[in-house]
Amino acid sequence: MFLRVFGVIGLALLIACATGANEDKPADGNAGKPAVSAKPAKVDFVKQIKPILEYNCVGCHREGEAEEHGGGYQLDIKEKAIKGRRIRPGDHERSTVWESMTLPLDDEEVMPPNNRDQRPTNEEIALVALWIDQGATWPDGLQLTPKKKTIKGEDESKIVDAIHAKIMAKHKPMAERDMELFVDKVPDTLSDFTMVPIKGGTFLMGSPADEEGRDENEGPQRRVTVSAFWIGKHEVTWDEYHKFMYYEKNVKLQKGTTEYYLDSVATPTKPYVNMDFGMGTGQHPAISMTQHAANKYCQWLSAKTGHFYRLPTEAEWEYACRAGTTTAFSWGNETDRATLNAKTWNSGNTLDPVTFDVGYRKIGIKTPNPWGLHDMHGNVFEWVLDGGAPYKVSKSTLVDPWVKGNKPYPHVARGGSFHPNFPKSTMRSSARIFSGPNWKQQDPQLPKSIWYLTDATFMGMRIVRPLEVPAQVEMKAYWNNGVEYDVPLD
Repeated sequence: MFLRVFGVIGLALLIACATGANEDKPADGNAGKPAVSAKPAKVDFVKQIKPILEYNCVGCHREGEAEEHGGGYQLDIKEKAIKGRRIRPGDHERSTVWESMTLPLDDEEVMPPNNRDQRPTNEEIALVALWIDQGATWPDGLQLTPKKKTIKGEDESKIVDAIHAKIMAKHKPMAERDMELFVDKVPDTLSDFTMVPIKGGTFLMGSPADEEGRDENEGPQRRVTVSAFWIGKHEVTWDEYHKFMYYEKNVKLQKGTTEYYLDSVATPTKPYVNMDFGMGTGQHPAISMTQHAANKYCQWLSAKTGHFYRLPTEAEWEYACRAGTTTAFSWGNETDRATLNAKTWNSGNTLDPVTFDVGYRKIGIKTPNPWGLHDMHGNVFEWVLDGGAPYKVSKSTLVDPWVKGNKPYPHVARGGSFHPNFPKSTMRSSARIFSGPNWKQQDPQLPKSIWYLTDATFMGMRIVRPLEVPAQVEMKAYWNNGVEYDVPLD
C-alpha cells in the first residue's frame, strides 16, 4: 500500500521510523504520562536521499537518457531537478517527484515503473517527503550517477553454497563409460526432461573458409577438447520453464537455514504480455528469455533437483550438434528445400495457412541428429554460456574453452530458427549470432527488463549437466554473468 492511503498520520509514523525518532523517556516521577514524540531529525541528503534517487530514478532521469526514457526531466543535476513542480522545497504534496512515487502500481504515471525488480520502500518514500518539506537541501556541485541495483535475495555466495551442498549430498561419482540417458523431473510439476550422455572428445571447432554461408566470426578453426557431459534431448519447453517463471518463494522458511537459501534464487518478474506471443505453450520451446534469465533457470533447477545444470559452452554445443560430423550440418551439406523441410523447422515450413504467421513448433518431431538430439538445427536459437568474441588463433588444443561475458551484450546464440529474418546458413553447426539491445526494443519497462526479450521470439535454451560437479566458485561464475541492470551505466 502506498503512502497516499496512510494520509498525514501514516506519513508521520513512517517518517518517525525512517529517521529513527524515538519517544522521549518519561522523567522520574512522570511514569505513566503520555510520551512526547521527538521532532524528526534533519534528513541527510548524501547519506539518505542520494542513494534512493541513484538506485531508483537517475538511470532514466539523467543527461543522455532523460529525453528518451525520462520525459525530458533530469534528476542528476540540482539545477535541473529542483525546478517547476517536480520538487517544490517545503511542500512534498505539490511535488510531482513524490506524487509519482505514491501512485497506484497500475497507474501509467507511477515512478519507478511497475514491475521493477525493486522499488523504493514506503520508508524511503517518506524520507523523500520529509527531505522536500525540510527545504530539499542539495549540496552545490554534487551530481548524481545511476547505481547498479542487485537482484533481490540473500547473498549469492550463500545461495550457491546451499545448492552445492545439496548436489554433493546426492552426487554419486561415475566413470564416463557408465554414463547413460536419464530422465529428470521439474519438482512440483508433471513435467520431466531427458538428458543424453555425450562422451568427451576432440573436434575441429568452427568452419572452413570455403563452407557455403560461412561468416568470418566462425574462424579460424581450432582443435578443441571437451569433457563428458549430458545435454538436453530437446530445448527447454514452456511446461518446464513456466514453473520457474511464476515461482513464488516460501516466505515462511526461516532465514539463515539451508532451505531458506535454496529458495532464494532470483526468479523473473511478472511479464507484461504472454511471452509465447500466441505461438503455443506446453511442449513448445520456451522463448524470449535473456541469457541472465536462462542462467537463473539453470540455478533454480539445480536447487530444486539436486543435480547441477547450466547452459552449454559454445564448444560443448557445437560438439554435440556436429555429433561426430565435419559437414555444414549434422546430416551433410545439402541445403535444398526438401532436405531442410524434412530435417528442420525453418521459415519455409512453419507458415500458418490461416494467419500466414510463422512460429516455432513442438519439440521432438523432426529427426534427431546422430547422437539423438532434436532441433539442434532450426526451431529456435539456443543460448550458450559464452560472451560474444572473435575466435583467437591457437596452435595448441584448447580444453573446455569458455569466454565469460561480463556486460549485457553481446552473448552468443546457436542453432538457427524459424524466424524469416535469419537465413538458412544460421542453422549450420558452426554458425553463431550475437545478442544486442535491439532484441528488446519494445520492452515497455524502464529500465528495460533483465529477464525478457520482447523482440527475440526466436530465442530459446537447452541445458547441460557436466559429469564432474564443479566447485562453488565455478557454479557461481556459470550462473551469474554480472548483468544486474540493463540501462547503460556510466
